[in-house]
Amino acid sequence: MQNIYSNIINFNSNNLQKIIRILKKGGIIGLPTETVYGLAGSAYSAKAINRIYKVKNRPNKNPLIIHYYNLKQAEKDVILNEKFYKIYNKLSPGPITYIVKKKIKTNICPKACSKLKTVGIRFPKNKIIRQILKTIKFPLAMPSANKSSSISSVSPIDVSEEFKNKVIVVNGGYSKIGIESTVINLVGKISILRPGKITPNQLEKILKHKINFAMSSKILRSPGLLKKHYSPNIPILLNQKKCPKKHAFITFGKKYPVTRNSFNLSRKSNLNEAAKNLYKFFRIIKNQKYKKIYISPIPNKGIGYAINDRIIRAAK
Repeated sequence: MQNIYSNIINFNSNNLQKIIRILKKGGIIGLPTETVYGLAGSAYSAKAINRIYKVKNRPNKNPLIIHYYNLKQAEKDVILNEKFYKIYNKLSPGPITYIVKKKIKTNICPKACSKLKTVGIRFPKNKIIRQILKTIKFPLAMPSANKSSSISSVSPIDVSEEFKNKVIVVNGGYSKIGIESTVINLVGKISILRPGKITPNQLEKILKHKINFAMSSKILRSPGLLKKHYSPNIPILLNQKKCPKKHAFITFGKKYPVTRNSFNLSRKSNLNEAAKNLYKFFRIIKNQKYKKIYISPIPNKGIGYAINDRIIRAAK
């Protein structure tokens, strides 16, 4: 990926020291993960947390996910149960966020958790963010690197264009997965709050019992639960089989013809490929100034459930 942006830096030993200085002083920085790019700041710094909310224009009721390098870090701040350890041993580090109870005495900034008694924690797999977390020895609050309710960023250029020169961005190439982590609630009745790459079937095999998607709740324990989210702010029509030439047509599978206004998530009908392309296509379509987006049906299975979740929220 060619770098023509002055605020995008490559990851090397010199820039690692620069990143550490920024984070230790309560600054924020755009960082890659395997899911999407995040806007990172020290979870222990009120200055950093306030800046994240301000730059993103994020509602205070929408909590942040706290990213840790390992269990030893996390156990200082949160209470972990047997079910957590079972899942963690199989799926972390990786694209899964756990909603757990905070300890009474914790250094996590209360605003990062929207003053709740619970918090979402994650152990990312991306090598760059893991090296940073290992070096700084404190966790990072890191929501997706985009303005609140708009399209998540899957490349450093996305982040740069989203925030202009307000934020330095570390170049980690394109995100491998392309949509946000699965969120599982481990407080009270176990449920999935946000679908992602990790599916209910995978979690059920580990825990040996049925796991349902949570019904809507007034309490937002996790990001990604607002009705409008991930949106290019263009009208979106779902489950369409045809599209006027003047509008953008997001398709899936080989039965749809290749046209100037079509954007095929995966001609091979590969849902992982579709997830990786979704936000990228949203941005391209927005930049090309289409007035409407038509989207063909997407299979509601595996990661397809997460893709449909993102599309439905984007269409609000």
